[in-house]
Amino acid sequence: MKKLFVLFMIFCVVACRQTNVYDWLQSTTWIDLSHEFDSTTAHWPTNMKFHHDTVFCGINDKGYFYASFRYGAEEHVGTHFDAPLHFNKGGESVEKVRVERLHGPAVIIDVTRESSKNRDYLVTVDDLKTWERLNGKIPEGAVILLYTGFGKFWNDHLKYTGTLKSGPEGVKELHFPGLDPIAAKWISEKRKINAIGLDTPSIDYGPSTDFQSHRVLCASGITIYENVANLDKVPTKGAYIIALPMKIKGGSGAPLRIIAII
Repeated sequence: MKKLFVLFMIFCVVACRQTNVYDWLQSTTWIDLSHEFDSTTAHWPTNMKFHHDTVFCGINDKGYFYASFRYGAEEHVGTHFDAPLHFNKGGESVEKVRVERLHGPAVIIDVTRESSKNRDYLVTVDDLKTWERLNGKIPEGAVILLYTGFGKFWNDHLKYTGTLKSGPEGVKELHFPGLDPIAAKWISEKRKINAIGLDTPSIDYGPSTDFQSHRVLCASGITIYENVANLDKVPTKGAYIIALPMKIKGGSGAPLRIIAII
């Protein structure tokens, strides 16, 4: 009887918690942090653009409507996920990143003022420590999102990236904010986070040629989200992030559907 009672109590606790989760989800606001993918989607100057072509769309020979399309792009186009493999030989590819690391409490680092004055602004350790002085220590398993304000330029490629050119010439003209490699090192050594992302094309700022922030973060197993949307709608703290990349076997990156739950 004692064992049955214990099992009954465990069942009651689990049932109550499950109900609470359902109730909580029904009362939350969900914010889509992914840009749409189409022919105008921002891409690295040396990368292939996203394309979406019609296979068939209309009434078929059997008399009913049918639609099917084909798409193609490089892994690192639009709102996307960087796996540790991206800049770390032997790092995890996309499908090897455990789902437990694809979510976490949001930490929004607002550097919009600094980025408006300097489009090559580098987010510093001081920016991270300022957030902690106001909000407490960055929690374990957090998803840090750098809010530069550049998301508002998404539909203006010149303002968003600094160039309209493609190929190596375009790479030379890239200008947008990113994360200081010193700050990347501080995060990887001093805090235990799941991921970091931002609303620009790269975690390394536009003029970077050695991609040190990528290299530091990937070597530490920290995943990266780039071209994130709608960070102006996410509070400084209190939101929860879920980021689900396409599960590409052996992939260094993948298109990403990322949401914030408030």
